[in-house]
Amino acid sequence: MTLFHFFNCAILTFGPHAVYYSATPLYLSLPEKNLAKFESEYDTLGTSIKAALVYLGTALVKLVCLATFLKVSENDSFDPYQELLKALIGFIDVAGLYFALTQLTHRNISQNHKYQAVGLGWAFADSVLHRLAPLWVGARGLEFTWDFILQGLEANANLVFSISLAALGSLMWLRKNKPKTLIPIIYACAGIVATMPSITSYLRKGLGWHFPKVVGFELFTSLVMAFISWQLFSACQRPSS
Repeated sequence: MTLFHFFNCAILTFGPHAVYYSATPLYLSLPEKNLAKFESEYDTLGTSIKAALVYLGTALVKLVCLATFLKVSENDSFDPYQELLKALIGFIDVAGLYFALTQLTHRNISQNHKYQAVGLGWAFADSVLHRLAPLWVGARGLEFTWDFILQGLEANANLVFSISLAALGSLMWLRKNKPKTLIPIIYACAGIVATMPSITSYLRKGLGWHFPKVVGFELFTSLVMAFISWQLFSACQRPSS
């Protein structure tokens, strides 16, 4: 029963990443003779792996900054100064995404494929780094708990957030001929997604929300931001009149 619960939670946590990769243009069911040509033209898997490695480097930099500038709190109360520092350090993720989108070598990959591959690799690395070990240790326990199922749902929300932020970053840094009226909206949405960890921290520590309520908020907000990002991306792709 414990292994069954572990595998269920692991599939819920990591399965959507594989489903997204196989169900979108990142992976096409081509005949074998055309598969090598497709992979050489659209190296989406390689891009995802590179983005995951960039995430690991970014996470290391964030860890050093958090250990250097943040104090260890004796209680779990909300500290505005500490949370502001966390939010500022969190923008290292934005710098990492900028590097992954603009500085990495991508072999003839389209902009649509690039931001999806980068966002997918980024989210998968985050799930492995922050959820695999707790899942392996905790989900195999003798006592059933909903916490790991909720963590899996939270990983799904993070997947949507990561792809949305990568899409918005693609518009900010790679799309040159975007409508000027949409630029403030793009930057505002990117700022909201980038500061989402601080927002959820305030909900938990400042307002006393329980974990299920926070996860529900993350799922709802991720869908809203994904819809807005999709609309912005579509609007920027239309030819200007």
